[in-house]
Amino acid sequence: MRFDLLTIFPEFFAGPFDFGMIRRARQQGLIEVNIHNLRSFTSDKHHIVDDRPFGGGDGMVLKPEPIFHAVESLLADKRPDDEQKRTAVVLMSPQGKPFRQTEAEKFAGECSRMILLCGRYEGVDERIVEHLVTDEISIGDYVLTGGEIPAMVVVDAVTRLLPNVLGSETSAVHDSFNESLLDYPHYTRPAEFRGWQVPEVLIGGHHGEVAKWRRRAALLKTLQRRPDLLARATLTEQEHQWLAEVGAQAKVDFQENEKEIPDEK
Repeated sequence: MRFDLLTIFPEFFAGPFDFGMIRRARQQGLIEVNIHNLRSFTSDKHHIVDDRPFGGGDGMVLKPEPIFHAVESLLADKRPDDEQKRTAVVLMSPQGKPFRQTEAEKFAGECSRMILLCGRYEGVDERIVEHLVTDEISIGDYVLTGGEIPAMVVVDAVTRLLPNVLGSETSAVHDSFNESLLDYPHYTRPAEFRGWQVPEVLIGGHHGEVAKWRRRAALLKTLQRRPDLLARATLTEQEHQWLAEVGAQAKVDFQENEKEIPDEK
């Protein structure tokens, strides 16, 4: 996967892609990350990339000419992989489609290249949205000073889903949101810390019971923290019933709750 990030602040990315998983993926040639200065694609001596909005109003708007020139120049550099999968031209914007795990999976599976446009100021000229970008993405219902941080989020989320990037091939499968559920709680040694015990089922060595506990824990955590996700989750009739019973309580503590999902009949 090739990532091209287009920004007026290229120095912003000095460091974030040089650590951990992203660094290893770059070193192994699994991804390529290129940072491009939008001002390099201007034609005036002052390298102006923004102007006042038509109709008046606060702030400045990124001009169409530099961005069209930049993206079209990048698209001219084609490689064999670009012919096999699509190239996504993504604008990071508060007005975009919410970026969820399903979008990350789609990009990872369908694209060989992503060109990420980092907006600034009041936004970009709408003709860029209408005639250049293929996807407009938002990482949340809030406004940041620019699209650089959201672009980092997208690169990270997509990269970890690419083949051979994670140390374990099942790590991404068990991620939060993979089944529209939050992840189950994790514990490690010591088994007792300051009087707090690891759930007995996790150290009992019974894999079936561990899997059952983790499923219930994931369901419960999702109910408590993100109940909106449950509408998209694939649940059994018994799980629906169990969640309805548990959800009727004002406050639920999973480790103290002895109710279990009935076995399938």
